[in-house]
Amino acid sequence: MSLPKTLVLVETDPRTSPRPAEAIRIAAGIGVWKKTDVTLLLCGPAGYSLQEYADELVDEDNFVRYLPLVAEAPRPIYVEDSFTDLVALEGSAFRYEVISPARAVELIRANDYLIRL
Repeated sequence: MSLPKTLVLVETDPRTSPRPAEAIRIAAGIGVWKKTDVTLLLCGPAGYSLQEYADELVDEDNFVRYLPLVAEAPRPIYVEDSFTDLVALEGSAFRYEVISPARAVELIRANDYLIRL
């Protein structure tokens, strides 16, 4: 029997808001329960969550502690192409895939649950 699927969708800027850090913490926390299959989607400025230096982000400790747990998933972290500063992700330690808005909609539809921050 397959696990239900949960998509954590983040749209806020981690350089100015604590919401992305909280979303990462939530994704890591529910992922370790092994009761749901968790996918992370970063839209717009939330893409900065994957930049190399977490000390430039609000609540950097959550990124340092929990983002590696989220990145252990068998799929990459998805970054919608509304995030246009891909140069900022050079040097990122995390596997990510840039996707179109249409693919982001497919991801949302393919999941049983959506957590949007």
